[in-house]
This record gives sequence, structure tokens and C-alpha cells, in this order.
Amino acid sequence: MQNSILTNINSPKELRLLDQKDLLLLAKELREFIINIVATKEGHLGASLGVVELTIALHYVFNTPKDELIWDVGHQAYGHKILTGRKNNFHTNRQLNGISGFPKRSESEYDSFGVGHSSTSISAALGMAIASKLKGEDKHHIAVIGDASIASGMAFEGLNHAGVTDANLLVVLNDNAIGIDPSVGALKQYLTNIKKGTQKRNNIIEALNFDYSGPIDGHDLDNIISELERLKTVEGPKLLHIITTKGKGLKQAEIDQVKYHAPGKFNSQTGELISKSPSQEAPKFQDVFGHTIVELAKQNKNIVGITPAMPTGSSLKYMMEEMPDRSFDVGIAEQHAVTLAAGMATQGLIPFCNIYSTFLQRAYDQIIHDVALQKLPVVFCLDRAGLVGQDGATHHGVFDLSYLRCIPNLIIFAPRNEVELRNILYTAQLGLEQPIAIRYPRGRGVTIDWRQTFSKIEIGKSIQLKKGKTLAALSVGTIANKVSIAVKDLDISHYDMRFIKPLDEEVLHTIFEEYDTIITIEDNAIKGGFGSAILEFASEYGYNNTIKTIGIPDEFIEHGSVDELQEQVGLDTESLKQIIDELLIEANN
Repeated sequence: MQNSILTNINSPKELRLLDQKDLLLLAKELREFIINIVATKEGHLGASLGVVELTIALHYVFNTPKDELIWDVGHQAYGHKILTGRKNNFHTNRQLNGISGFPKRSESEYDSFGVGHSSTSISAALGMAIASKLKGEDKHHIAVIGDASIASGMAFEGLNHAGVTDANLLVVLNDNAIGIDPSVGALKQYLTNIKKGTQKRNNIIEALNFDYSGPIDGHDLDNIISELERLKTVEGPKLLHIITTKGKGLKQAEIDQVKYHAPGKFNSQTGELISKSPSQEAPKFQDVFGHTIVELAKQNKNIVGITPAMPTGSSLKYMMEEMPDRSFDVGIAEQHAVTLAAGMATQGLIPFCNIYSTFLQRAYDQIIHDVALQKLPVVFCLDRAGLVGQDGATHHGVFDLSYLRCIPNLIIFAPRNEVELRNILYTAQLGLEQPIAIRYPRGRGVTIDWRQTFSKIEIGKSIQLKKGKTLAALSVGTIANKVSIAVKDLDISHYDMRFIKPLDEEVLHTIFEEYDTIITIEDNAIKGGFGSAILEFASEYGYNNTIKTIGIPDEFIEHGSVDELQEQVGLDTESLKQIIDELLIEANN
């Protein structure tokens, strides 16, 4: 890219010195830059390609970082990062010790608000705009939000409040009809009708007291710049509706927008995905869930599936393909998903509500108030539990054991492998009289031959995996597999406790009476998780054993591969072996 325009852009200050006629070439170069880096380093591709023109226009028209620019979710912010001083280290995006895959306040003054979860931008930008009014500051506040995210309840709440203020707020609705999967719901159809010119009812946005503009072509740079310049002079809340194509500029990404949301490695010239070397591998936990629920639903007509906007990621897509009338993508609406499941459960249905661990945090009150309090047998399937890798702090599922364990009436189970996941799914639909949360990680497990005959799991019962004399290691979930390797040649016992709630107290009494030293291992926050439950058990029954708890430290873990992060926090095999060795030495002295 010798002598290119992008080479000389190190901040929006240089961008704003360009002649407007040069911006089209800059857009071309920016797309090529993103494609070339993501092709080898991986990341979120389609969303950023779709907003290249918008990104350039926003920084060209507005005086960032004084003017506050907030990207909802942040999947689309790669161009923004490259134009705001992070071009030369963009190749470290999502890598250990590299820049974050999402906007992050501590990373750049141009990142006005940290994001990662959807639908926060309007509320945050409105808060900033109100603050500016109170402080007498003259600046603009822009929230860029997609058509999938704006359908979420929090976004509506922000719009509803903004409409009765005089805040200097601009909402840019980036309408490409897709989030990670295609957008769903009545609002999506409404926006589609506006684009087609068939929407005859009053404009919803105008009804909320916003100055509505659009829809306009989100790839027409001159038109976007012209409209943004006009909107700078409009007081109060306003919304610009732009139409974009996710994956714009890479043919395959435009055609298969779901796959190219985050495609992995691909050929930057042809767009073809680079397949990994074929090998006999264990399946992904997501696919085990997806295929198993279909298998169970064919036998049990009361089973229904629910997911908030993640049918592909969660693999509920398999049920949606075979049983579309019994599987529901409710959009980015975790609160609604949980209470919808509760309503279904009151009528005798068995709802399997599949939500990523990090996103279930968004429905905490509904879990307590609408499900657990009423003892409704909703089956929560918590995908992406534990450390998830390159998406980093906003996406790690490391708090679920802690925030769920304190809720009465709730069973919590963590399978160590795919067969156990199948069996607990089978058990959950046999007639539980209370809700259950099943948490499992992203990616592949360890069992190639996973399609085994179903077997009922007794609630609250653990399994002893290894017998020893000196020390007892207690683990929950898939971390058990690393523990098994770490203790293979050591004279210690290893228990897969499986249930975090209820604990297998019968076995625990035996363990505490037999072993002086006990170590707990989990891929959850050390505060309030499984280890805390064991400490509480010891306190309740007056045991004075030495107890060592291992888990995620009391800090937010940043991005990197799962293996790198486990090593960083001491949950890799070698670290576990070293800790256990030290405990053995202490126990024998």
C-alpha cells in the first residue's frame, strides 16, 4: 500500500484534511486493509466491511474525540480503530496482549464507551449528552446501532427517554437486516417495509419525538456526509436510517453473511475459507446440544427451544430447521427469552432456553423473579461458559456459577464431556419439578463416540474419577479433563462433583473425613463459585481441613486464546500439576 491515502492517516485529524473526492479511494484501501489482516488473524469481518463509508463519514464530519462516538456491540468498529491511531498494531487485534476486538475506553480516547454486549449505545450516548447539557458543553453525541440491536428492550428504553429530552443526540441506525444471524421480529419487518416504500403507518421513530432522516444508501459517501452535515445543525434527538450490506467489498462475505460474520482464516484475494486439516475430532458442545435436543424433541412433543438471536452459534438451528413451530429465535432479548420460557413452562411445555453465559447476565431478574421464585422447570443451557478466548472480558462466561448459586430452587450442573451433556439434557426433560442451569464451554470436547444410549443422571450425585490416599481434588465441568491429566501419576483422589447445586453432601462428608487437604478447581470466578460452596460446606459442618480453591482470579481477564488465558490464570495442566505437587509436599511434611 505504498503512497496510499491510508498510509498517511494516523488519526481523524489527518482524515479531515483530505479533499472529499479522495474519500472513496480511502474507503477502498480501508476495506482491503481490514480484509488482509482478518484473513490471517481472524476476527469479526462482515460488520466492519459494511460500515466503512459510514466510519469515514462520521470521523470526517464530527470533531472526534471531542464529539462522542459510540459503536453498539463493537463488531463493526475495526475501521474506527484503524483510523484512530491503531493501524500499525491492528494485526494484534484480539491476540494476547494486543488490542481489543471491541471499543475499550482504556485503549483510546476515541473509544468513548466500552462495548461488547448489544443495545447499550443509545442509553450511554444519551447519558453523555445530558451530562454535556448540564456542564454547558457544546458537542455532539452519536450512537451507531444495528437493526438487530435496536430491537432489544434496552434500546427501546433509551429511545423512549431520549424522545422527551432536548439532548444533542444522533442515533445512526445501520440497517443491514442481520446481526450474527438474520434479524427477526416485527420491527425488522417494519424497517424492511420502509426500505421497500410499502410502510404506510406513522413512523415509529417520529412518534418517539425523534427527527427521522432516511433511509439512505449507507455506501454513498457523499450523500452520508451531506446528511450528517445537515443533522449537525438540527437540535434535539435525531435518527439517521442508513441501508448497508454486511460484508460489503468481499463477494463471499456479501453472499454468506452469517458465515462471514467471523469466518476464521480465509484467502484475502478469493474470499475462500481456509479449512483446517481433516481429522477425527470430538464434536463441538454446541452441536451436541443442537443434535440432542432434536433427538429428544422427536420423542417428547412438549419440548420447545428458545434462543435470543443465536440459532447458529448455539446450534438451535438444527431444531429450527426440523421443527420451526417449536423453536424460537426471539432476537436480542434475553429478558424476554427467559420470561417467555417461564410462561411456556406454566402450560406444561419443557422449554430449553439456550443463552450464552455472558448474555444470561442480562436476564438476572427474570431468572429469579419469573422462573426460580415460581419453581418453573425451565432448562437453561449456558453456552460459552468459562474462558471463551479472543472476544475477551466482555464475553468470558466466568461468573455464572457465582451469580446463579445463590438463587433458591435452581439446580446447577456442569458436564465434563459430551456424553454427560447428552445425559443431563435427557434427564432434564423427564419431569424435573424445578429449573436447571447446564453450563458448557465453547468448542470441542474430548469424546469422539458421543452418540451413546441415554442414561438418567441422579440429581446431586458426583463421580469419583481416580482413587488416591493423600489429597482430594474436586472439579466441576470440562476442566476435569485437564485435572485428570495433571493428577495422572500422583497419589491423589479426583472427584467430578458435576452438581454445583445441590452439592453431593454425602460424598463430601466422606471426603472431608478421609483427606486432610482438599483442592477445588473450576473455570469460574473464584469469588462465590464452586470453591466457595465447598468452603461454606466446611464451615457449616465444622471441618478444619486445608482447602485450596483454584479458579478465575478476582479480576477481568482480557483476550487471547483459551489455552493462553488458562495458562495465565493457572488453569492449564502444568500449572495445576505444580500447585498439586506443592500441596502434596506440604501434606506429607
